[in-house]
Amino acid sequence: MANTATYHPRSRRQDWAALGAFLVLAALAGGLGSLATTPNIPTWYAALAKPWFNPPNVVFPLVWTALYVLIAVSGWLAWRAPARTGTRALTPYFLQFALNVAWSFAFFAAHSPLAGLVVIALLAVAILWTVAAFWPISRTGALLLLPYLLWVAFATVLNAAIYALN
Repeated sequence: MANTATYHPRSRRQDWAALGAFLVLAALAGGLGSLATTPNIPTWYAALAKPWFNPPNVVFPLVWTALYVLIAVSGWLAWRAPARTGTRALTPYFLQFALNVAWSFAFFAAHSPLAGLVVIALLAVAILWTVAAFWPISRTGALLLLPYLLWVAFATVLNAAIYALN
């Protein structure tokens, strides 16, 4: 079993460039999601009935910024694992990013809490798959995804409540 200290033989420059690429990927995912989300917050989303546990709107960008950094570092740690394990483990990682962005478009752009609920359930499964794929090659990388998983679990409950109320 590989441990987190076993990495590709790469230069420091390649390591830092890869970390930068993972951070840019996370920023792109967040940016794409916000294209669907931001214009709909003061209009469609504001008009929805929401449960008592719905956080204030200001909480979401703060939480997501921190989560995207953790997700990026997590992916970078998996990428640094030996080639035959690290690259395979990135398949669910990239899938979860696609589903992350898709949720914003399903829920906000399509104005569909039901579509959002379907996508976020798939997202939670993809995050679990990513944690499982990262665990043998980078326990730190897997553990960094746990706050993301917890937030998505909360968001799933919130999404389901909004669907039920509307």
